[in-house]
Amino acid sequence: MGSLKEELLKAIWHAFTALDQDHSGKVSKSQLKVQDNFDKIEFNRMCWTLCVKKNLTKNPLLITEEDAFKIWVIFNFLSEDKYPLIIVSEEIEYLLKKLTEAMGGGWQQEQFEHYKINFDDSKNGLSAWELIELIGNGQFSKGMDRQTVSMAINEVFNELILDVLKQGYMMKKGHRRKNWTERWFVLKPNIISYYVSEDLKDKKGDILLDENCCVESLPDKDGKKCLFLVKCFDKTFEISASDKKKKQEWIQAIHSTIHLLKLGSPPPHKEARQRRKELRKKQLAEQEELERQMKELQAANESKQQELEAVRKKLEEAASRAAEEEKKRLQTQVELQARFSTELEREKLIRQQMEEQVAQKSSELEQYLQRVRELEDMYLKLQEALEDERQARQDEETVRKLQARLLEEESSKRAELEKWHLEQQQAIQTTEAEKQELENQRVLKEQALQEAMEQLEQLELERKQALEQYEEVKKKLEMATNKTKSWKDKVAHHEGLIRLIEPGSKNPHLITNWGPAAFTEAELEEREKNWKEKKTTE
Repeated sequence: MGSLKEELLKAIWHAFTALDQDHSGKVSKSQLKVQDNFDKIEFNRMCWTLCVKKNLTKNPLLITEEDAFKIWVIFNFLSEDKYPLIIVSEEIEYLLKKLTEAMGGGWQQEQFEHYKINFDDSKNGLSAWELIELIGNGQFSKGMDRQTVSMAINEVFNELILDVLKQGYMMKKGHRRKNWTERWFVLKPNIISYYVSEDLKDKKGDILLDENCCVESLPDKDGKKCLFLVKCFDKTFEISASDKKKKQEWIQAIHSTIHLLKLGSPPPHKEARQRRKELRKKQLAEQEELERQMKELQAANESKQQELEAVRKKLEEAASRAAEEEKKRLQTQVELQARFSTELEREKLIRQQMEEQVAQKSSELEQYLQRVRELEDMYLKLQEALEDERQARQDEETVRKLQARLLEEESSKRAELEKWHLEQQQAIQTTEAEKQELENQRVLKEQALQEAMEQLEQLELERKQALEQYEEVKKKLEMATNKTKSWKDKVAHHEGLIRLIEPGSKNPHLITNWGPAAFTEAELEEREKNWKEKKTTE
């Protein structure tokens, strides 16, 4: 009932759109009430009449207006449950395959893939009128006449819209006269109707199906072959097919219908449509998840790029600072060398002056000694005169004092020279220490620069790994797309098959080394408790 309401809402949407009225919020599933005897075909035809003149293409088509109406109703059945209504490429492929099979032709997958390449991605699908034009222009039915295309559209319409699971001519045995009459049988999800002919004008009866019905094969009798029996609650129907293949097809179709009634499942084509929608939702969710992961990888990559840029700027700043510090160090070294050279020249000059003074003092001392010798000669000559001797002694004492003073001055000058020499040695040692400290600073900065370069290489490696992860996610997306395509083919080929899944036992069983246990866990606990009580009593 929910699916029927959705189809009616889509037909109403087409009608409201043709009348240029805002349909949003005016009609909903809760407001739409569908009676059991409601004729949805007539309702659809009324909505079709309101919108066909405004929307149907004026170009000549290879199909009749009645065929276009049936395609329009099929569109409402297969289109997505969102507005404005469109039919996606997967459903277009499903419909074209059904039509091709009904026309007895071979499906041209390459032609459809080429059509999908030229498909407008911005629309995500076709409208009802574009679908009618696609089928009506004969692009996918080349070599087929109009009657074959019309019969194929009618067959697909009967299956998808009228829920016709199988139809065809067979012989039926009467209940009163017991004679055999050819009838046109139509199998639907809960009923088998039979008519005089395939125009469905003269209906002769119905076989109501429920979960208590069954179908059985019968042996040939009374000249009739390919017999089978349909048993219902109050009646039994004997039917004869034209050949064994048709007999087996009808038995299988009726058996599958009764099985679906027992399970409470919808018809195969509706269940297949629901599975395709769920598959598309799952694929969309997976695609959105992959896109989210790709965006996260791109964001991480951009973050890594920003980090690399920041590290590069830091390295450039560190290199600039190192160059400036090296320049300052060299300038300081040049200044120190110039200062040391000046002080060395000054020390050489002072040493030269001191050497000249020492030479002068030596010359004076030589002169003094010569004088002393002369005075000694005078003393020997004037030995006889006491005054001269006393004077000579006074002179000798004076010379001794002068000599002591000169010796004292010489020792003080030596001490001063040694002091200057020590100061010069200390200055040289200080210069060597400063040079060593600058060399250590340069080594530390070179180590910091090396570590920064290693961090840059590590960040570059992480960026390459992030790009490899991006490529892997891209490959997974392509694999998911290929897998989706293979699922579509599998669903299209196996859409009528249903596998019954029965629930397992809800009671937990113990498993031993020899297989399932003979007692449950509660029984084992009760036996153990009785055994302990019996042992305590003994």
